[in-house]
Amino acid sequence: MIMDTPEIRQHPARPTLDPRPLEKRVGLVVLATDHTTEPDYRRMVASERIGVHVARIAYANPTTPENLRRMQPALTEGAALILPDEKLDAICYSCTSASVVIGDAEIEAAIRKAKPAVPVVTPPQAAMRGLRAFGVSRISVVTPYTVETSRPMADYFARHGFDIMSFTCLGFDDDREMARIPPASLVELARQAMHPDAEALFVSCTALRAALAAAAIEEATGRPVVTSNQATAWNCLRLCGDDTSHPQWGRLMTLALPSD
Repeated sequence: MIMDTPEIRQHPARPTLDPRPLEKRVGLVVLATDHTTEPDYRRMVASERIGVHVARIAYANPTTPENLRRMQPALTEGAALILPDEKLDAICYSCTSASVVIGDAEIEAAIRKAKPAVPVVTPPQAAMRGLRAFGVSRISVVTPYTVETSRPMADYFARHGFDIMSFTCLGFDDDREMARIPPASLVELARQAMHPDAEALFVSCTALRAALAAAAIEEATGRPVVTSNQATAWNCLRLCGDDTSHPQWGRLMTLALPSD
């Protein structure tokens, strides 16, 4: 039996619109293979006030400086796909090792071709801000990378004035495997890697679930810890005017953003 379709009437008045669905907007450009950044940002950044909007760009393992550098041409297009023609309050390119290899300034320039004037956050830049917020200069570093991929990271922090007391890498070249390292294992690895003269620890890589372990690492080592996703999340929150203290994600999440 065929039913008669009902008459459809358009309401005579449109509802009043809010300026934005959410007050603040954070953009994320992540690797196609990334398992970790989105869940971390869902926990640490997204709220009833702050929206997190994601674009993925092509990436193929292994994690080598050459492969990381190949992402640079995709950055502008990736940023352009996040709420096209609308302003963001911050945008993060979520790859620590690629940011070091490509360069913070080059990443910022590529993203601003699509999103002019937006504050651009990279993990190594955010990590340096975090370490400076603690007022430290002598650091230990842990990465999941190979020695080849770790070398530019060591050079980056040394070039920016940090004394690297120890640098430990785990030898992985696939970011999907890096994401599978249990947070509890990172606590013990960090404890072993902390140099007795280091004032703080940086745990590099947005693939690692290190933000989940930051507070436990601080308890185990007695020193402040900065991780890639924790640092960028903190940086983005502060750029959105959110100064809420979140000690469950480590001491960094209780601090104000220092002036550069």
